[in-house]
Amino acid sequence: MKYTSKVFNQMKHKSRIACMWRAWAIYLVLAANLSEEQVLKQACPSADATELCNCSSMGLDFVPQGLTGKIRVLNLAHNRIKHIRSQDLQQAVNLRTLLLQSNKISSIDEDSFLSLGKLELLDLSNNSLAHLSPAWFEHLFSLQHLHLQGNSYRDLGESSPFSSLRNLSSLHLGNPWFSTIRQGNFEGIELLDKLWIDGASLSQYEPGSLKSIKKINYMIMNIRSTNLFSAIVSDLLHSVEWLEVRHIKLETAETILVQNSTLPFRLRKLTFKDSSVTDEYISGILVLLKEIISLQELEAIDCELQGKGLWNMEEITRSGQSFIQTILIVNVTIKNFHLFTDLEGIESQVTNLKSLTIASSRVFMVPCSLARYFSSLLYLDFHDNLLVNNRLNETVCKDAWPSLQTLNLSQNSLKSLRQTAISVTRLPKLVNLDISQNNFGDIPDVCEWPKTLKYLNLSSTQLPKLTTCIPPTLEILDVSANSLREFGLQLPFLRELYLSRNQLKALPGAASIPSLVAMSVRRNKLNGFSREEFESFKAMELLDASDNNFICSCEFLAFIHHEARIAQVLVGWPDRYICDSPLAVRGAQVGAVHLSLMECHRSLVVSLICVLAFLAVLVLVGLSRKYHAVWYLRMTWAWLQAKRKPKRAPAKDICYDAFVSYSENDSDWVENIMVRQLEQACPPFRLCLHKRDFVPGKWIVDNIIDSIEKSHKTLFVLSEHFVRSEWCKYELDFSHFRLFDENNDAAILVLLEPIQSKAIPKRFCKLRKIMNTKTYLEWPPEEEKQEMFWENLKGALKS
Repeated sequence: MKYTSKVFNQMKHKSRIACMWRAWAIYLVLAANLSEEQVLKQACPSADATELCNCSSMGLDFVPQGLTGKIRVLNLAHNRIKHIRSQDLQQAVNLRTLLLQSNKISSIDEDSFLSLGKLELLDLSNNSLAHLSPAWFEHLFSLQHLHLQGNSYRDLGESSPFSSLRNLSSLHLGNPWFSTIRQGNFEGIELLDKLWIDGASLSQYEPGSLKSIKKINYMIMNIRSTNLFSAIVSDLLHSVEWLEVRHIKLETAETILVQNSTLPFRLRKLTFKDSSVTDEYISGILVLLKEIISLQELEAIDCELQGKGLWNMEEITRSGQSFIQTILIVNVTIKNFHLFTDLEGIESQVTNLKSLTIASSRVFMVPCSLARYFSSLLYLDFHDNLLVNNRLNETVCKDAWPSLQTLNLSQNSLKSLRQTAISVTRLPKLVNLDISQNNFGDIPDVCEWPKTLKYLNLSSTQLPKLTTCIPPTLEILDVSANSLREFGLQLPFLRELYLSRNQLKALPGAASIPSLVAMSVRRNKLNGFSREEFESFKAMELLDASDNNFICSCEFLAFIHHEARIAQVLVGWPDRYICDSPLAVRGAQVGAVHLSLMECHRSLVVSLICVLAFLAVLVLVGLSRKYHAVWYLRMTWAWLQAKRKPKRAPAKDICYDAFVSYSENDSDWVENIMVRQLEQACPPFRLCLHKRDFVPGKWIVDNIIDSIEKSHKTLFVLSEHFVRSEWCKYELDFSHFRLFDENNDAAILVLLEPIQSKAIPKRFCKLRKIMNTKTYLEWPPEEEKQEMFWENLKGALKS
């Protein structure tokens, strides 16, 4: 029993240890997964946060975890992802765009895209997919754009991988190893806006493979096999509208192009790009292309012609006229250019041509004998070639290009504007002429032009000025990028004027161009424009004045901020309208600058300040007068002066018995009665009167104080006039009161008339005090009492 219990305990212990180990292992796995997700979220933090998840170029080895239904765009391009698993995109049910290009994807689980029913763009280009599985695309009902180029598959399989993609609009296929296209590879696709097949190594094409696609608007085909070219074109005649063939070498002549084909054809435009062609092939293709009666445009871009122009003109002529109306030849090089013929015999093939462009191809002339056969040509573009005035004179000879309406001669070697004008006068229907980027350098005063000319481009021709050489019939004139400093031409029909990159400092006058609707003066030397200039253009709808050095003056800013049409008329407003000065606002947008009132109306503000200061002074003067502020200030100064003087003058300096203080209104009594009584008495009294004894030129307050100090007594003649006297009298009274502080006994008060205590102004506080504490003499009106008054007054003066 003990043994059994011991064994049981040991087994129980081992079981516990095993469980612990299992739990630890599970923990490590979970921790590792958790750590991996945390690291991933650090590397791709938007993976579960927003509608746009950009995890490109992050070195990821797998699709991020935690993708949710919020995400609409997932960018995983340029990583190291090798495998797309079933669960990777399971939760991203609302995904519209999935970018997986430039990874190392070699395998995709068949149900990886099962939940992406709303996906519209899938880019799997430049990966390592060795085959394409129809199961990948089976549930992508909304897919419109599919990019599969740059992988390693050699074919599309035995059937169509795209049969369920009913809404597909653009499809990019192929790679350097793509070699086979089979019938049925494109089953299920009926309409495509764009189809791009990279078939540089394409060696096997089963006829009819592309016929299942009913309509293709634009198809690019990179193909090198001439043998496959005709078979593919035959299948595309009924479906493709524009076919572009790249990197093909067309050497041997085709014997048949339209093979087992019935009308109607849909091919309208055929482009050869980065290709080479021989004389022999051109002779054959010009004949064969006539069988495609729907073909209207033929282009050759960046191609090379290996030949001398020795084409089979008899066969070409015998095959009838061409239906092609537009030919575009850009950057076509001729290996043996110096041996190339003049294409004599091609005349019959150009009579129906409506548009011809030969650009960047070293053309220096068209023989007059050939030029006269372009009877239907409306558009001729010879830009970026080697035309000079002498050769132009031969190219545009009499009766040549009789229907021509548009001529582009830009970027050639024309040097005489006069000769150029004479040459183009032979074009009776010419409406549009572009002679820009030629080195004219000068402009004559008068020129001859076709009377039908309405558009003239003279930009970048080094013109220093404009003269009446410019035809008055113009509706559009472009003289940009010259050295013009002004514009004063009379052009009554002009509707559009382009003057950018010149030296203009002001807008042209509106009176000379009354019909102007649009104008560009970008990158000139404009400092601004006024309301009058702007409003003078009655019909103006668009004005491009951007990139000028605007002086943000008050007038200019006031116009900008209050003109309602600015935002509708100015092109590039407000981003490209920047202040150059004042320095404080340099670099700021014109529309955002607001100058202060002082900066805008300095003289007005200064005048206003002066007026306010003057009014303030007037107010202060008025308040000072009302509240006697001046009197208080001057009396304070007098008080301070009096304080500095000794309280009593020495006895030797006493000159007068009394200083008489009185009102001017009481002078008759003082001077005729009191002075006579006192100065003629025995012994006589010597009185000090301000009219008689003040020192002339000395300040009155100083005179008063000096006179009081030199007098034994001070005699105050009090009356109503005394207490209501003028400012100077107040100064006198204040001086008197200053002396009361020194010796009250020196003051003698004579009251000429009764004075009510309340009638004495508050500033006569000393007088109030003296009248309340000191006896004063009253002048009696009765004659019998006057003798006693004089005796008392004399006694007071002697004391």
